[in-house]
Amino acid sequence: MKRSVEGERVLLVALISEEENEEDAWYRIDELKALTKTAGGQVVSTITQKRSRPHPSLLIGKGKVEEMAAFADEYEVDVIIFNDELSPSHIRNLGEWTEAKIIDRTQLILDIFASRATSKEGKLQVELAQYSYLLPRLRGQGQMLSRLGGGIGTRGPGETQLEIDQRHIRQRMTDLRQQLAVAKSHRERYRERRKQNQTFQIALVGYTNAGKSTLLNRLTEAGVIEEDKLFATLETTTRKWKLPSGMNVLLSDTVGFIEQLPTTLVEAFRSTLEEVKEADFLLHVVDGSHAEFTEHERSVYEHLDELNASHIPMLTVYNKRDQLSSAFYPATEHDHILISALDDHDLTKLSAKLEESLKKAFVFYEIAVAPNDGKLLSRLLTETIQIASEWNEDAEMYDVTGYVKEDAPIYGEIEKRKNEQDQ
Repeated sequence: MKRSVEGERVLLVALISEEENEEDAWYRIDELKALTKTAGGQVVSTITQKRSRPHPSLLIGKGKVEEMAAFADEYEVDVIIFNDELSPSHIRNLGEWTEAKIIDRTQLILDIFASRATSKEGKLQVELAQYSYLLPRLRGQGQMLSRLGGGIGTRGPGETQLEIDQRHIRQRMTDLRQQLAVAKSHRERYRERRKQNQTFQIALVGYTNAGKSTLLNRLTEAGVIEEDKLFATLETTTRKWKLPSGMNVLLSDTVGFIEQLPTTLVEAFRSTLEEVKEADFLLHVVDGSHAEFTEHERSVYEHLDELNASHIPMLTVYNKRDQLSSAFYPATEHDHILISALDDHDLTKLSAKLEESLKKAFVFYEIAVAPNDGKLLSRLLTETIQIASEWNEDAEMYDVTGYVKEDAPIYGEIEKRKNEQDQ
């Protein structure tokens, strides 16, 4: 009887270099286990080998390959997942030892993305990434693909690639890039409209499963899917959020990062990830209860560097306070706060802390506004962090004070009005 996808039995294989820190190596293995669970697999065991350098044709040594094949046969393993990227020759050579499907970490992540993408653009991005990964591996996967019957590592275009020649794939990739270029132009026009509307933009960034979607839902009632799995959501969701002062901002949830995010995915999702680069401020959400949260932070910083977004002001939000079992010590030099996204009081504190962080990035202003200038009074309330608006009996004007982003359109209006008043 054929097992369902949810019941696929998985053997993990990890090569540990002699220079690699043992703790870091097992962190990556634990992450591979989490990725496998997200894909619907059941990890039955893990085989590791420490070597000074990878075996040229098998990645791991021949003895370990024999052990892998014997285990897979005895325990009816359906899929063998390697923690390192396999070359076409690796896949071909390893496939001669076992009937189990052989995939690597990259293909596993691509598989998860394929199952998670829901929007047209998201599906196009994943398909392009899958073809980019598959094209150089067609020869190496010939025998393996002839045995595929569904399951982990076979979603999307991977099921029928044996019948598709390289020229056909390249033509399809060209078509996908053209469709994504159109989608990107639509996205850029949408961003331009948002800028013209003069709304301050905040992007939620962080390691996958840190709680970004939960936070977006709690702050804005966005209705984004929340799951205790890696890459629960892929599409960018943007919602309006009113801060305690009355200032309106746009809050965007973005795809989560992960250690060794495949290059093909980073390239395919670049237009989506550019939402981060276009933001005025970042909320970096970290799972404070995770044993490796400092590694998660480091990985996110690296991705932000790659996106040329590391210069954007940031507040680090250590989430899942309710799951901590001991005292918490933050690892960041940025402004930070420890919260639980499920606690209303913590969300109130987060909003207040965010405004305090924004003030540091903004400039102070004070201006007198006539009572009949309702439009300016309204803009000061919704486009700046307003501290006070008091009626001045002697001048018969409102004295308004607050903080504003220096390059925001409203700041130019403030300076213009003040110059007119000085004259």
